[in-house]
Amino acid sequence: MSDNKEIRIAIFEDNPIMMDAYRSILNGSPGYTCTGSFNSGNNWKHDIEKSKPDVVLMDIEMTGINGIKATSLIKETFPQVKILMQTVFEDDVKIFEALCAGANGYILKSTSAVKMLEAITDVQHGGVAFNPAVAAKVVVLFQKFIAPSATLNNYQLTNREKEILQLLTEGLPMPRIAEKIFLGYETVRGYVKSIYQKLHVASATEAVAKALKEKLV
Repeated sequence: MSDNKEIRIAIFEDNPIMMDAYRSILNGSPGYTCTGSFNSGNNWKHDIEKSKPDVVLMDIEMTGINGIKATSLIKETFPQVKILMQTVFEDDVKIFEALCAGANGYILKSTSAVKMLEAITDVQHGGVAFNPAVAAKVVVLFQKFIAPSATLNNYQLTNREKEILQLLTEGLPMPRIAEKIFLGYETVRGYVKSIYQKLHVASATEAVAKALKEKLV
C-alpha cells in the first residue's frame, strides 16, 4: 500500500458503543476508512475476506472466539493483515499471548483517538505500537518467557541498525525513533525494512523477539 492511500481498517469489538465510537473516529479522519465492523471473531475468515482490511482493531475480550485466538487464525491465513490489539486491561499474560499470536501492537482502550490513529499508521507501515503503559512491560515479558539463546547467525547489522533495533525493543514507534536519533521518518523506515530482511522476520514484534532471544542488543 502506498502512503497516499487510505488505510483500510476492520473493527472486531463486541461493545456496540465502543464500536460506534471507533467507526466514527476512523470515518471522520482523513486517510482512514472503516471497511467492516464485527461483534465477534466467530466468522473471522468471511469477515476479513469481505472487508479486505490493511489493519484490524481487535478487542481481546470477545465472547466466542476471543481476540487472541482470532488474531492467531487471521495471521495464519492472511499474514499481510496487521493487527492492533485493544483491551481495558494491562494484563501481562494477555499482552504476551497477543504478541505470540502475531499481534503487531497492543494499546489500551483508554488511548486517545489521536494516539489510536498513530498506532494504526505505525503498524501499517511495519512498525510496532504499544501504549506507553504497555511498552515498559514488553521487554520484561520477552525476557521472562523466552529463554535466551546464543546468537547463531551473524546478521551483519550496522551500528545504526542495532541502535534502531534497541529502540524497537523499548516499544518506541518509528516516529519517536526518528525524533530521538534525529533522522527523517522515511529514513528510519528504510533502516527498519533492512533490519527485517537481515533478521528474516516480517514484523517488529518478531524482530524484538529475535533480538532479545539471541541477545542482539
